[in-house]
Amino acid sequence: MNLTPDKCAIFWTSPLLPDGSTPKAYVFLLIPGYSLLGFSCALEALSLANLHPSGQTFYSWRIVGETGAPVPAYNGVTCAVDDALPPLDRHETLVVCAGDDAAIGSTRAVLNWLRRETRKGMDFGALSSGTYTLALAGLLGGKRVTTHWQYYDALVELLPDVIIENSLFSIDGRVFTTAGGAASMDMMLARIKGDYGVDLATWVADQMVYTDPRGATHGQRLSRRARPDLAHGKLGMALQIMENNLEDPLRPEEIAALVSISTRQLERLFAKHLNMPPKRYYLKLRLEKARGLLRQTSLSVTDICVACGFRSLSHFSKSYRATFGLSPGQEKRGTAAIWSASP
Repeated sequence: MNLTPDKCAIFWTSPLLPDGSTPKAYVFLLIPGYSLLGFSCALEALSLANLHPSGQTFYSWRIVGETGAPVPAYNGVTCAVDDALPPLDRHETLVVCAGDDAAIGSTRAVLNWLRRETRKGMDFGALSSGTYTLALAGLLGGKRVTTHWQYYDALVELLPDVIIENSLFSIDGRVFTTAGGAASMDMMLARIKGDYGVDLATWVADQMVYTDPRGATHGQRLSRRARPDLAHGKLGMALQIMENNLEDPLRPEEIAALVSISTRQLERLFAKHLNMPPKRYYLKLRLEKARGLLRQTSLSVTDICVACGFRSLSHFSKSYRATFGLSPGQEKRGTAAIWSASP
């Protein structure tokens, strides 16, 4: 039996939409290079809500861009927009969708529009690196926010007045932010639950075949949790200590003492599970952070050297070249155009 919305309506005897209320309205601002996955997950959650067997329309939306022309995602797929930075109603909810090129797309016109429209008192938020765009507009001071893990280190260095959480999504007053990707779906399901209740949010999750929606504090990265040998025990504790101390790296014997094992035991754990000694793994973590900062921020090579725990530029440059095949300066020059385009 094919249960279409009309045939299923008998199972929903009471309306979910309060009498006299109108659908909740969203406005998605697309920044060129935005994450198509994050945007699609957010929009699809709202779209599916409108297919609920009650027959009610719970959400409406429009898509806008700076110029009104179709906006390309990071993978080249373009999306048509409805308008070019139009005036918004205070009852609309604004969502900034961005990706790798957030700095280029955060033009003066976009930032001025964001400042002007959000002063009306609406809810507003961001997907992925759209958090950076909101911060450039001066809208996140003192707020707790999140972003995709790939941009986390960069934003921590660039935005000292913003509290950046390593979570799937964050909500602070009328401001909401998400890591993007599939986390956009988790955030929207949470907002649907807040708007209309758990029944509608569960129904939408079922339509998405999303059987285990995640909460805001759920970790972003699966790689370590997918391996029990890395996620738990003494090795997991040692890895967490390393990640928490990249700017002021600890000696292997200090890490071993903190997890209550000998230095030799620590070395055996790293050799068995990671095929490298602790020092090499620690260096790898610091260099990966450096690479992200070089690519995603306007910080100088010297500042990045210090932020990643290197005591000399020569050691930093030598290690970086040995790992990535080019110097930190060459890496920086390769992406300088992105940050020189920032307001």
